[in-house]
Amino acid sequence: MNLSLEHILDKAHEKKPLKEIVTLSPAALQGVSDSDAQHLKDAFNIKTIEDMANSKFFRWAQALTTLAAYEK
Repeated sequence: MNLSLEHILDKAHEKKPLKEIVTLSPAALQGVSDSDAQHLKDAFNIKTIEDMANSKFFRWAQALTTLAAYEK
């Protein structure tokens, strides 16, 4: 698979395998600073990108946003 991650990840991580990427700190994502990652850890115990993706709070927010788009 040829997947470009240049708009998602910091340059240092673009060529890493996905299985390694999900174990990285959220700070590896473009736009997420080390300070932001520390706040995620302090507030939600999110230490990795995988933790962030599996966070019930993030999933709830995504579900509510999706449902709101279809609300009459």
